[in-house]
Amino acid sequence: MEEVTEAVNNLSIAEGAAGAAAPAGPEGHKKNRIQVSNTKKPLFFYVNLAKRYMQLHEEVELSALGMAIATVVTVAEILKNNGLAVEKKITTSTVDVKDDARNRPIQKAKIEILIGKTEKFDELMAAAAEEREAAGAAEEEQS
Repeated sequence: MEEVTEAVNNLSIAEGAAGAAAPAGPEGHKKNRIQVSNTKKPLFFYVNLAKRYMQLHEEVELSALGMAIATVVTVAEILKNNGLAVEKKITTSTVDVKDDARNRPIQKAKIEILIGKTEKFDELMAAAAEEREAAGAAEEEQS
């Protein structure tokens, strides 16, 4: 788990190249959208990615289909419970997804949760960074 957290902490998001962002769709490419999967990455990858996105944008849209809906709700709740985000809007719908096995479209549930920074976001992120630095320094002293 530490490797995942470290990889996300070292992640740099270049303009126009958003790691787990959605491909361009009908509403265009959104730089502040994260499409969550429950099979590709661990839960805290998305939590940390959302924190990174919120450092760049005032709000972030978390999106998921089908079974990944529980994951996206959990990510949003973790951010809210840690005082980092507020829920701004929740949209639910169904989308047609092509089922290759049956050669016909099937409907999947979709959720989009728009979260925004809290007033304390920057303060909390700075405190967390200081804690990580202090823990790293203490670890080096023990070595």
